[in-house]
Amino acid sequence: MRRTKLFLLWLGAVVAVRSEIITMDVCVFGGTSAGVIAAVQTAKLGRCAIVVEPGRHLGGLTSGGLGFTDIGNKSAIGGLSREFYRSLGKHYGRDEAWTFEPSVAEREFYALLAEAKVIARFNQRLASVKKSGARIVEISTEGGDVYRAKMFVDATYEGDLMAKAGVSYFVGREANATYGETLDGVRGTTPKHQFLVAVDPYVKPGDAASGLLPFIQAEPLGREGDGDRCVQAYNLRLCLTKNPANRKPIDAPANYDPSKYELLGRYFEAIAAAGKTLTLKQLIKIDLVTPEKTDINNNGAFSTDFIGGSYPWPEARYAEREKIYREHLDYVRGFLTYLATSPRVPASIRAEMGEWGLTKDEFTDSGGWPHQLYVREARRMISDFVMSEKNCRRVEVIDDAVGLAAYNMDSHNARRIVRDGHVENEGDVQVPPMSPYPISYRAIVPKSGECENLFVPVCLSASHIAYGSIRMEPVFMILGQSSATAAVQAIDEGVAVQRIDYPKLRARLLADGQLLEWTKPVPAAKR
Repeated sequence: MRRTKLFLLWLGAVVAVRSEIITMDVCVFGGTSAGVIAAVQTAKLGRCAIVVEPGRHLGGLTSGGLGFTDIGNKSAIGGLSREFYRSLGKHYGRDEAWTFEPSVAEREFYALLAEAKVIARFNQRLASVKKSGARIVEISTEGGDVYRAKMFVDATYEGDLMAKAGVSYFVGREANATYGETLDGVRGTTPKHQFLVAVDPYVKPGDAASGLLPFIQAEPLGREGDGDRCVQAYNLRLCLTKNPANRKPIDAPANYDPSKYELLGRYFEAIAAAGKTLTLKQLIKIDLVTPEKTDINNNGAFSTDFIGGSYPWPEARYAEREKIYREHLDYVRGFLTYLATSPRVPASIRAEMGEWGLTKDEFTDSGGWPHQLYVREARRMISDFVMSEKNCRRVEVIDDAVGLAAYNMDSHNARRIVRDGHVENEGDVQVPPMSPYPISYRAIVPKSGECENLFVPVCLSASHIAYGSIRMEPVFMILGQSSATAAVQAIDEGVAVQRIDYPKLRARLLADGQLLEWTKPVPAAKR
């Protein structure tokens, strides 16, 4: 590591500013779960790595509130990913822990880096990428620090390094015709997480000219299967408790206005008019990660998902993302406040919601609210091979596996629109794949000729619907490990990442406990 002093001339004064030039074998940009595992694997293989994180925390969503792990099939998870959950298990006195507290997960990530003697640097926002031909030479941060490496790993949820390196990518939903799919693009019908009764969407009921209520998009349904630029909804995975000794109140945001939630109020009234009832668990998904702490997720027609609020995030600048994060935070704080206080909410729900509060000992530097927005999907690389629905269904099975995926083809709603005079959510998909299926090596490296020393284990090359199955934290860790293994091999072989000896890589991945094929019986396809 070499430190260089820079001097800036400003208004006639010379101001000393200290920046650093750091050289490593592998530079991992993004301290997500994938990033930590990639750096640890690099160190295990005898090369030096560094984690460069634009924020101030390690672990991404795994330490950011998603403590009720989306798994799919535990038997498909191997390598350092599986070891991580076994390490968490030791904390709780179990063989493995697939549910856990955010703070416990983050401590484990720090411990992994410390054991591997890997440095992590925080608040390192990416400013520029310098290339020589098709190779990244260095990346620079807004603070002036420079990171040089033989190989780079973009482990961010947004693919910021990938984008600045000139790698092809897509944002939104492809048309079904693009990759020969059936579940991508605009959904003609969206039966789940849908309004159970008709609700009027207009400011003045029945009057379209009066405008739409908040949280409804003014656009037509469109043609089923067509592509668009819509991004499935983000939210915050909340750690709440009922324990009075560890509970702090959920305060309304400073800009709280109950009229913003008029749509929710009308929904309750329409439910009552139809002789139906709702419970709190139909409005938020409450999963216990310990006997006293939760991982709260979206559930139902109007919940913690801020439908429509995610669209600008993937390509936004850091300052814009801070604003979008605050909008999501204000939305969910307002939503929970409304559930606990509005007279339009059934008394039973108000009472139950009032029992919950933030946990005093989680997210202590952000007021009890998660520091990580649940970025379910942002940029997705377009490489020489794109994972698609055909791979999830095992209609096409690749032969260059770097890990297995096993979760449903899953997308949260992307839009809330007006259809036939009432409000309707659009975009939710929940279709199980046939069985665990392999992820292609070609999906974690850029197109030939675009960048020859970059790996992208998080914003990998996949269609919207295939990404919805792959995008699980255990899988990101699997792909982070495989990326690091391939990066070290590419260094040793002196070749571009697109040209490594795959049989050699496969042998090393298997030796390190990665699972690359599913040998159990495959059930018949389901539609």
